[in-house]
Amino acid sequence: QRRTRESMSEAGVQSEVRLHTSQLGWRMWRNNVGVLKDERGVPVRYGLANDSSIINRHLKSGDLIGIRPVLITPDMVGTTIGQFVSIECKDRDWKPSLNDKRYLAQAAWVQLVRSLGGYAVIINNSDVLTWR
Repeated sequence: QRRTRESMSEAGVQSEVRLHTSQLGWRMWRNNVGVLKDERGVPVRYGLANDSSIINRHLKSGDLIGIRPVLITPDMVGTTIGQFVSIECKDRDWKPSLNDKRYLAQAAWVQLVRSLGGYAVIINNSDVLTWR
């Protein structure tokens, strides 16, 4: 498949990931994060891990949030649970940097989700995403 400028962008990677996860039976939703002022001028925060500017500085949730089915064994044989999923999409040329505060806050979110049994990744290519 030829890579176009669009497919190299974060939006292109995100579209590819959404298509792939849908084919796997996962359900993913866009997680917009930010703050806007209401009609009275009062800030209203939205998105996961964005309860305050302090929290948002240290934890940045993924672009896509969802659920994937996971078959549990052996004590709950045959039972399928929904596992929390967080996927942060980056453009194809992106590389992690310990000097990038945004990346460090995103990595902290990934660690938090994983520590509680969820599935979380930061990716720049759906081909490298670990699906299982």
